[in-house]
Amino acid sequence: MTVVSSRTVSPSLLRVTLGGEGMAGYPEGSAGGYVKFMFPPAPGAMKPTVRTYTIRNQREGEIDIDFALHGAGEGHAGPATAWALQARPGQTVELGGPGPAKPLPSGLDFYIVAGDMTALPAIGVNLEALDRDARGIAIIEIQSESDKQAIDAPEGVTVTWLVNPVPGSQPDLLVDAVRAVAWPEGKVYAWAASEFTAMRGMRQYLRTERGLGPAELYISSYWKQGLNEDDHRSVKREDMEAAGEG
Repeated sequence: MTVVSSRTVSPSLLRVTLGGEGMAGYPEGSAGGYVKFMFPPAPGAMKPTVRTYTIRNQREGEIDIDFALHGAGEGHAGPATAWALQARPGQTVELGGPGPAKPLPSGLDFYIVAGDMTALPAIGVNLEALDRDARGIAIIEIQSESDKQAIDAPEGVTVTWLVNPVPGSQPDLLVDAVRAVAWPEGKVYAWAASEFTAMRGMRQYLRTERGLGPAELYISSYWKQGLNEDDHRSVKREDMEAAGEG
């Protein structure tokens, strides 16, 4: 893929638009799916450094990828964020994918959507694709008030923003907000993605306490405080096996 442009969406979110020859024959309807950036191997490693990101938008010949910038200001940016911060038009990058999206199913009575800034691209795609008469609530953790962004959610879906300047430092913030939602009548679908510890708390509530099954719940950790993606993948796999999902 070739970098087409780069722009700041909010103080904590950077959007890089990719296009070029790699878009030839690209599957339509890939927004909300994921791609895998493949960077040169880390020192001493043999395999490429792989990082996974959601496709926020897709247009003819272009896709948008949003990068959450937590840690970048303290010099702790990972390889993907570091690349995005210096990306300029004309540069190329190797991508795998696209992988499938995890959309919200249509026709349910109420939707509960929750996530942090790493999940914001997927949340935006999912809310914008919902039936216009859908009802529900979306709870999104951001780093500052300035990180709020316009999302074309159905009128019946309330979007609530939670501010946490240090991502990963308050895992109960999302969990408590989800617990505070008055449980609605009818068929409920929940979609949640976040930092690992927050994910486990939401899973305990939504799956164990509320009894939502696989057809009624999508839940995933997108990252874990203090771990890179490779180590997080191992912890995530072990957790899924322990939870009976592996």
